[in-house]
Amino acid sequence: MATDLQMSPQLEQIHGEIRDNFRALSNGFQKLDKIKDSNRQTKQLEELTGRMRECKRLIKEMDREIKDEEVRNPPEVNKQLNDEKQSMIKELNSYVALRKTYMNSLGNKKVELFDLGAGVSEPTADENVQVASSMSNQELIDAGKKTMDETDQAIKRSQMVVEQTIEVGTQTATTLKGQTDQMGRIVNELDTIQFSIKKASQLVKEIGRQVATDKCIMLFLFLIVCGVIAIIVVKVVNPNNKDIRDIPGLAPPAPARRLLSLQAPEHF
Repeated sequence: MATDLQMSPQLEQIHGEIRDNFRALSNGFQKLDKIKDSNRQTKQLEELTGRMRECKRLIKEMDREIKDEEVRNPPEVNKQLNDEKQSMIKELNSYVALRKTYMNSLGNKKVELFDLGAGVSEPTADENVQVASSMSNQELIDAGKKTMDETDQAIKRSQMVVEQTIEVGTQTATTLKGQTDQMGRIVNELDTIQFSIKKASQLVKEIGRQVATDKCIMLFLFLIVCGVIAIIVVKVVNPNNKDIRDIPGLAPPAPARRLLSLQAPEHF
């Protein structure tokens, strides 16, 4: 059936590994019938159990690959792949049941359950009762104490996890509160800086206007001074120019003085 299926290279590799493990399981159980030593049979069963766990893991991986490729494949191919997966789960369940048969025949006491996950049969209540009935009272007491100890340890681990979670939550809350306060201080500082920038901008504008006004006044004064100097120069150079009025507060130039000589009067 595998040769008729359309598979990706990854899925085909997983499928081949599962088939190889199934062949190893079939050969292992056939070999188990020929082993007479119970210790060797127990060791062989452990190896086969490891093979079954590997098959379980590969079937789960195959299921993930089928779901990933479900969109790209046509419905017929998806149905064939799912049917192939179900047939592999049934075949794995048959090996699990065969293992239970050998375990019961060997008289091994089942301390831990062999769980193959979803799609694989689990031990029933009747099988657990059968295993418990084969144990002595002391063994039952020891098994009960061991289970209680394991439960207590699990509870302690859970309590430690809860305490660590509470501690982490407290530290996180403290850190968040500190960061919130810091953000509030930063916002206040930004508001102060913005206000200072506005005041500085207004001050710069006022200084600019004052400087412009001062420059205009200085320029006007300079023009007045230049005009006064020009008038003075013109007056000095051409004092008889009547077109230029005298400057208030400035005395007109003194007229040229004529020297009078004393002459004797003439008599006619």
